Amino acid sequence: MSLLSALSIVCGLMLHVAFSALNSHYCVPRKTVPYQNELKLFREDGIFNYSTMLMRDDLGVLLLGAREAVYALDINDVSVRKAAVYWRVTEEKQRECTYKGKHAEVECRNYIRTLHRMNDTTMYVCGTNAFSPTCDYMTFVGGQLRLQGKPEEGKGKCPFDPFQRYSSLMVGNDLYSATSINFLGSEPVVLRSSNLALRTEFKSSWLSEPNFVYMDFMGESFDSSDGDDDKVYLFFSENAMEYDFYSKVAVSRVARVCKGDMGGQRTLQRKWTSFLKARLDCSLPEPSLPPVVQDVFLLKHEDWRKSVFYAVFAPQSSLSQVSAVCAYSVSAIREIFNEGKFKTPVAVETSHVKWVMYTGEVPVPRPGACINDVARKMGMNRSLDLPDKTLQFIRDRPLMDEAVRPLTGRPLLIKRGALLTRIVVDSTLALDGQKYAVMFIGTDNGYIQKAVNYDGEMFIIEELQLHENPEPINILQLSSTKGQLYAGSESGAVQMPVSNCGRYDTCVDCVLARDPYCAWDFSSERCSSVQSLTRSSDTAVQSLKEGDVSRCPQPDPVAAVELTLVPENNIHLPCQLHSNLAQVLWHFSEQTLHSNHKYYIHSGGLLIMSATESDAGLYTCDSVEQINGRTYNRTAAVYRLQLYSDPGVGGNTTPGNEVTNSFDSANTATPEPGPDDTGEDPPTPENLNDTGRVTRLEVAVALLSLLCLSLMGVMLYIWLRGRWKCCRFAPVLQNASERENGKQQSCEYMHIQNRSSDIKMLGPESVRPCAANNNHHTAVDFKGNGEHHFTPMANISSLDGLGYINDESEI
Repeated sequence: MSLLSALSIVCGLMLHVAFSALNSHYCVPRKTVPYQNELKLFREDGIFNYSTMLMRDDLGVLLLGAREAVYALDINDVSVRKAAVYWRVTEEKQRECTYKGKHAEVECRNYIRTLHRMNDTTMYVCGTNAFSPTCDYMTFVGGQLRLQGKPEEGKGKCPFDPFQRYSSLMVGNDLYSATSINFLGSEPVVLRSSNLALRTEFKSSWLSEPNFVYMDFMGESFDSSDGDDDKVYLFFSENAMEYDFYSKVAVSRVARVCKGDMGGQRTLQRKWTSFLKARLDCSLPEPSLPPVVQDVFLLKHEDWRKSVFYAVFAPQSSLSQVSAVCAYSVSAIREIFNEGKFKTPVAVETSHVKWVMYTGEVPVPRPGACINDVARKMGMNRSLDLPDKTLQFIRDRPLMDEAVRPLTGRPLLIKRGALLTRIVVDSTLALDGQKYAVMFIGTDNGYIQKAVNYDGEMFIIEELQLHENPEPINILQLSSTKGQLYAGSESGAVQMPVSNCGRYDTCVDCVLARDPYCAWDFSSERCSSVQSLTRSSDTAVQSLKEGDVSRCPQPDPVAAVELTLVPENNIHLPCQLHSNLAQVLWHFSEQTLHSNHKYYIHSGGLLIMSATESDAGLYTCDSVEQINGRTYNRTAAVYRLQLYSDPGVGGNTTPGNEVTNSFDSANTATPEPGPDDTGEDPPTPENLNDTGRVTRLEVAVALLSLLCLSLMGVMLYIWLRGRWKCCRFAPVLQNASERENGKQQSCEYMHIQNRSSDIKMLGPESVRPCAANNNHHTAVDFKGNGEHHFTPMANISSLDGLGYINDESEI
């Protein structure tokens, strides 16, 4: 019985890996570009944490802040260092830091966290300085980078902890910052450092253990119909106050303050009178805690009302590996703050405070509003003139009742696997004269996902591996004028172009890439940048929404590879698909092949088991890809198996043409899979670096399939027999949601095991579109120890497999 159990485990694991590999091409980037040494890289030995960047196009440099160093790098080639300045902590500061319990060589250093432009030659720079934040001015003149040596107190402008999330923004000469102002990190603040400094209240209803993410400026006073003020928007996550949970749950927020805010006269003196916040909604298609915002990018429009915030969300539970991108319009956020209802705290028996929608009378002028024409008509030209009734209202009720919904009503992109960490968005003009928003999204394993939305269809053009070893991307910066992307991580900074059109060698590959930056130029017969072409449909072709290749010339037919068939041997015919989204289709003598006891079809090719004379003939491998309802079929490989004519010799045929039963690449004579007809290297899935190894595993699985089927039959018989004898009284509880579980759609196959219990959840294995949305609910058990356990609704009343009834109403 132990032998059978061991074999069943082995078979199950191998089948799981095989099925995962077969299904990995669904809802993934169309192309995978593995790590390439030609990317421009900057790093210096002994320097780490390259996490702060400032683009200075006017100076031709990228300012890069790291641990105890600031570099001025050539904006066209970051591997070229123009200047550097080192800002190290003194021995005394480091000693004081260690006395307070911090690590001398990790935390007690000076991490550059703030870099802002002041004027044509001057920047404002701040560092953690061994848990003693300090700021200074830095100049870049004559190719030299220098600190002015006029240190300023950095408390409130820069975090104490180098690894604490933080955000800041320079508006004119005023520095807006969101960080903690004490050593312990327990006093969060949104601060404006200027002649008239303002900050938030130290109340949990304003900020509750926040993680600040992003801050940006919006000039809403321009062409304003009601004389409104400019705004500063802040994105962060914090502990939820509106949910009645037994444990802390994080939610994502957007907040805003008015540029002209001067605080109150008596109430809210030197405090924000315009601080309002609202929850960000980015609902995932599977039951989970609310995802937490990780990064935000503002894609500005000429009309500021049409500007859009793009936000990356990641799960707050380690049980989930699903992250998402949601987009929010400035107009939608503005409408909630200007016209939405407020939440208010009320006392209830079961809790100290419960937050509900405020239904009473709202004071005039409206609490939290900027000074506008309505206030001016009432004789209030400054926030100092606002009445106490308005100020007391907003002091106690800074939270809006309604959440900000995504621009499309659901996430733009949902990705399973490596978590998304950072995002930048570029707006580019395509050949059809339309502008498209192209998202560049960093992951926690060092990839860049390049994605675009075509009329509701989310399409990931490609993913590029920036780092040879998995390494989270800590910061992304985009230079639209240069067409370059800059990514910082723990070990260095990498520069890559927004697109490499030369990667596509044929017209078909260029068009099917559906890259807004690229189009096929008929005159030069190559894939070229759209910017370098005259926007004419006669000289170039690009089909972004349809993927129509009808105007491309017919590709040359694929030449058949002649191979010799030796009876009773296993034959492996390699076939490399043209994209990660393509499916393989094999034909033999004009008949379509399917996996069975004779043939095993996998992502790397076709396995013919125990070949016979009847297997001789022509085999064709087609790469079939669905593009916006269109099916594109392209031949990837052709083989002609000829029967060996001299059985007396055995297997000694002409070298290079014999097909043997060996699966070791060192001994087999089957042709090695080379680059496809595009000239590209075979695509490598995001989390799979050795395609050959997986291919051999799939082949091995095929040989074990018969054993597994037999074994499963024996195990099923034993289980049924035992169940008939012993388990006749164990009830099987199943409801509609469990029966529907197999019908739920998912981007990829997922198996999640709860580490704190023996409960296992097996994700749905069917395929769904990336942006699909469904509404399933789950029970969340918040225990006193802070652990979050997720169980399907059908299993709530069950304990360790026993059907206990928790309430008489369940009888």
